[in-house]
Amino acid sequence: MTVSEFEHERPRLSAIAGRILGSNAEADDVVQEAWLRLARTDDIDDLPAWLTTVVTRLCLDRLRRRRTRSQAEAHAPGDAAAVDPEADAVLAERVSGAMQVVIDTLAPAERAAFVLHDVFGYPFEEISEVLGRSVTAVRQLASRARRKVRGTPEPAVERAARADSRRVVDAFVSAARGGELGTLLTLLAPDVVMRADLVGQQLGTEALYEGPDAVAARFNGARGAAPVALDGDPGAAWIMDRTVKVAFAFHVEGGLVREIELIADQEVLDTIEVTRHPAARRRRERLGPDR
Repeated sequence: MTVSEFEHERPRLSAIAGRILGSNAEADDVVQEAWLRLARTDDIDDLPAWLTTVVTRLCLDRLRRRRTRSQAEAHAPGDAAAVDPEADAVLAERVSGAMQVVIDTLAPAERAAFVLHDVFGYPFEEISEVLGRSVTAVRQLASRARRKVRGTPEPAVERAARADSRRVVDAFVSAARGGELGTLLTLLAPDVVMRADLVGQQLGTEALYEGPDAVAARFNGARGAAPVALDGDPGAAWIMDRTVKVAFAFHVEGGLVREIELIADQEVLDTIEVTRHPAARRRRERLGPDR
């Protein structure tokens, strides 16, 4: 890898980071960090794809920390953050009105999926590799982001489907904890699959489980995971010492689980907003902190 090769990619990387973060200065910082990581890395087969993944995940990490900081500041006294009119003017020239809405309202993973697909034209299959999520999840993130950008409220049918999915996942997690194999089987679609990422495979999980019997057997009696929301969608997570170690993203259709993602890669987990389900919070309050 030469400096010229990286410089060839810099304008594209800066544009992606600028769109996701809404800040030219932060975008420059992210691209510089990508350069430093590249200098420490050997044997990269596809440099543009590698750089896109690194820059996007660095952006998501910044957004996550920014949201955490904003939530803390919202509860603390103090002056409002300083405004730089000149920087805002430059950014306004680069970012469309729709993207201003994206910057202000979208969750981190929604931003990335929307920017990469709708703004830069990346196919969902490539975005799936960048975000470390399934194609199904990426499509859902981009669709939800697109609706928010357009200012369209979530249709009642989708709200109802989300609530139904939550009930299915809760029932699945409960049946898994109780070793209720028969119940697990009734909640799985005939063509259900579960896929594990590379880190999950290194921990001893198979790469792919196909069919109700294989998936149900994998979860039967498993007591570690608790119900959560993953980027707003129903899921489960194994949490220790307040840190998410493994997440399970469920995709439900017609009242049945059709796909489960097992995510153990910490870089990917750090880009996902994990919110404890009320039932899980109540259980934690009864039993004490996760151990």
